[in-house]
Amino acid sequence: MKMKKIKIGNITIGGSIIAAICIIIYLGALIQGAIRIYLSVEQRRVTAEREFSQLADTAFSAGSQGFMDEQFIQTMNNSLKLKRAIEALIITGPEGGHAFEKKSGHAISWVNSTPRFNKKFGLSSHEYFRPLSIPDVRQAEIKGIASSFDYNVFSGILKDTFIIIFIGFALSLVTMLLQFLLERQEKPKGNMVYVDTPEPSRKETTDEKQASDVLPKGLYSKRSNIGFEEYTDDRLNSELHRCASTEKDLALLLIEFNDLANDIMYKQAAEEAVNFFTSRDLLFEYGSYGISVILPGSGFDIAITKAEKFYQRIMEKFPNSYGSTSAISIGLSTRSGRLLNAERLILEAKEALRKAGSDSKTSIIAFKSDPEKYRAFIASQS
Repeated sequence: MKMKKIKIGNITIGGSIIAAICIIIYLGALIQGAIRIYLSVEQRRVTAEREFSQLADTAFSAGSQGFMDEQFIQTMNNSLKLKRAIEALIITGPEGGHAFEKKSGHAISWVNSTPRFNKKFGLSSHEYFRPLSIPDVRQAEIKGIASSFDYNVFSGILKDTFIIIFIGFALSLVTMLLQFLLERQEKPKGNMVYVDTPEPSRKETTDEKQASDVLPKGLYSKRSNIGFEEYTDDRLNSELHRCASTEKDLALLLIEFNDLANDIMYKQAAEEAVNFFTSRDLLFEYGSYGISVILPGSGFDIAITKAEKFYQRIMEKFPNSYGSTSAISIGLSTRSGRLLNAERLILEAKEALRKAGSDSKTSIIAFKSDPEKYRAFIASQS
C-alpha cells in the first residue's frame, strides 16, 4: 500500500505579489506623469514671462522708431515667431489695436472690430500686460497670452507614461498566462511512503453495525442539507458493487474543515461541495465538520485533480474563513481495480485524512494502492 502526498501551497501568493507590483507600477506611472506635467506647466509659465518681457522691450524699441508702421508690424511678427511659449500679442494705441498671432484665429477673435484673447483649452488663463511708454504715443500698451503646455514635452511625458503602464500590463498578462499553463500542466507529484493500514477489529465492526441499525429519519440532514453519515456505508457499498460490475474505478474523498465555528458555516461549506461535485446524493456528513464524497467512475488522478480544485475554490471564495493551508484537510482513496467493501475504502481514506491533518506542509494526501500487493495482503489474511 502507498500513501501519496500531494503538496498544496497557496498558488495565489505569487499572483497576488505580481498584482501588487503591477498596481505599484500603474500608480508610479501616473504619479510621475502628473509631476512631470506640473513641472512642465510651471516651466512654461516662467518661459512665457521671460518671453513677454522680451517682446515688450522689442515693441518699445521698434515703436520709438515708428509706432504701428509696416516696419514695426514686421518686427513684432518676426519676434513672436521666435518665441516658444507666447502664442499671440495685442498691441493697442490711440487708433485702436493690432493683433499678432503665430496661427491665425487660434488665440485671438474680433468683437466689434476689437481683438480679444480666446478662452480655450491649451491657452493659459493668465494674460500678460505692460504699458508702452513710447514718446509722443498716448495709451500704448501690449498684452500677451501663452500656451499652457509645451506639446512636444507633453507628448513625450504621455509616451513614457503609456510605456510604463504597458510594461505593467504585459507583466500581469504574462503572469496570468504562466499561472494558467502551470495549473493545466501541474500533475500530482511527491514522495511515496509505505504505511500500514490496520484492518478493523471485530469489536469495531460490531459497534459500527449496531450504530448503523439506528438510522436517522429522512434523506438529507437538516444540519447540512446533505446525506446523513449513517447512510455512507450502504451507498458506498452499492456504488462499489456497480463500479466493479462495469469495471469502472471509484474514489472516496473525506474532507475535514478544521476552522469552522458553527453549523451555519458548515452548511455553507456543504453547499459549496454540492455545487462543485454536482451530486447531492453522493455527499454525506462526516464527523463534526466533515464531508465524505463518493466519485463513481473517477480514478486516482481524476480524484486528486478534483480535490485540488475544490481546495482552491474554497480558499479563493472564502479567504477570510479559510486563511491557512491547515484549515482544510482532504484524504482520499480509490478502488484501483480491487474488489473491496465500503469499510476498507473508508479506512484507507481515514488514514490518509489523519496524515493530511497532522502534516503541516500538505493539505491533501491520497492513499494509493498497488493491486498486486493488495491481493497478496488479502490472501495472507485468509
